Amino acid sequence: MAELGALVSKVRSKNAGPFWLTIDIFCDDPATFERVRRGLDDAAVARLYNVDRQTLKRFDIAALNVVKFSMPRPVVQGTRADRDMHGAGWACLLEEMQIG
Repeated sequence: MAELGALVSKVRSKNAGPFWLTIDIFCDDPATFERVRRGLDDAAVARLYNVDRQTLKRFDIAALNVVKFSMPRPVVQGTRADRDMHGAGWACLLEEMQIG
């Protein structure tokens, strides 16, 4: 087991519009991409972010060595309840996830 953030070059989160967040996992090489792709369980990611598994979208982009997740924001961007206007604070949770 290893911490995801220690395996990859970068984990980044950002807005994907006012209703969605996206998290990108950048791998340095195809071998790391394969390890991350196989080691990340969608259900575990959904639980980590407390989102319904059916709303979590995953994109494995082998040509770029990137795994991408998109999910609905818990509140609409810019509303009074929004504590992370740019969506940048979501990546750190995934960086600490243990994967095989």
